[in-house]
Amino acid sequence: MMIIGTDYHPSFQQIAFLIEETGEYDEQRLNHEGGEAERFYRDLKRKGIRVRVGMEATGYSRWFERLLAELDFELWIGDPAEIEAKRVKKRKTDREDARLLLRLMREDRFPQIWVPSPENRDLRQLLWHRHRLVQMRTRVMNQLQALAMNEGKRWKSKLFSQKGRAEFEKLALGPWASRRRSDLLELLDRLNPSIVELTTAVEQEVNKRPEALRLMTHPGVGPITALAFVLIIGTPERFARGKQIGTYVGMIPIEESSGGKQRLGRISKQGSSLLRYLLVEAAQAAARYNPHWRRRYARLAIRRHRSIAKVAMGRRMAIRLYWMWRNGCEYSPSFEFGSHAGQLEKRYGGE
Repeated sequence: MMIIGTDYHPSFQQIAFLIEETGEYDEQRLNHEGGEAERFYRDLKRKGIRVRVGMEATGYSRWFERLLAELDFELWIGDPAEIEAKRVKKRKTDREDARLLLRLMREDRFPQIWVPSPENRDLRQLLWHRHRLVQMRTRVMNQLQALAMNEGKRWKSKLFSQKGRAEFEKLALGPWASRRRSDLLELLDRLNPSIVELTTAVEQEVNKRPEALRLMTHPGVGPITALAFVLIIGTPERFARGKQIGTYVGMIPIEESSGGKQRLGRISKQGSSLLRYLLVEAAQAAARYNPHWRRRYARLAIRRHRSIAKVAMGRRMAIRLYWMWRNGCEYSPSFEFGSHAGQLEKRYGGE
């Protein structure tokens, strides 16, 4: 078997490889432009050599992962933070990185991580695409609000009603302000149907997944948050306890304690920024319409700060959803902090 440590970059990869049967060792730099890297791996396949490739988790590598899967080569993807912690020399070059990856694989110390399936990754693109379009729509709507307010019209959400839009289009504006208004309204008309279509696709995917439907029974959790949680977490068995979920999604504070003094900083923001956003939005929706979540949020906001309280409630939401998924149970008012629970109104956050 040939073991290859690959320091991957968008335009090239530096590799260090060892053939176990012969002990042959070599290092190469393979450019992606022109197909040099692809030819190298296809030649190995033609020669019938079994190959195991190790690389750090990184972006812009989908084509490479698909190539290795097509050639039936084994791919190990490692945790960059753990790989960096195993570095002995305080020297970082592409060649040293490739050698380190190869050494960790040979010594059976390579920190492999869970890798989502191609279908999982493609569905994440659906969520990201919808999320970006919603952000674009929000910016367009804010600009339209600014145009109306410059004319003394503070209509808020009424601006986008049929009557409000008709009045807005009748406002006498300068030539370029009028052009801006028409272009923004055209953009808004194009974005709305696309977002509706993507939302429908998300709902269809959620209906195929009983675990996502189960998570939607929790106050504040809608189809977007439920599907994102299921896709990004992957499987609850990956985590031994709920606190690891908070670490995985980057919602715990960085700690730099020493000498008996505890120093906590900002949250680590590791993991998926989309899932963090959706969890915080879902927690805020739950706090608005669920009395128990509202009381908890109010206490945290008074003691610390509203921004800290929002993140803390988002982390609590992540842990709650994890246990619901792992235990295979739906939401029950008995989960809440107090012993009494009133009627719950279903509202969704961030969707």
